Amino acid sequence: MKVWLLVLFMHTPEMPSIRYQAELYATDFDCIEQQAAALNNFEQRSEEYKDRTKFDAHCIEFDAFEIPYYKPLGT
Repeated sequence: MKVWLLVLFMHTPEMPSIRYQAELYATDFDCIEQQAAALNNFEQRSEEYKDRTKFDAHCIEFDAFEIPYYKPLGT
């Protein structure tokens, strides 16, 4: 089965490392929709915040074993 992993990366000078968050989606549409929402949310922040924070988001497609949670979705 194909799944999509949305990975969000964030870094500021105050952080010792890059913070990340990952979420799994059953369809590419759902992943891209959430990616756009995350990027739009970042764009709504103040210029000061955006100047000192680096943010990026990626949808990564990959093959996975069957995931029972997604079975009712017909995947």
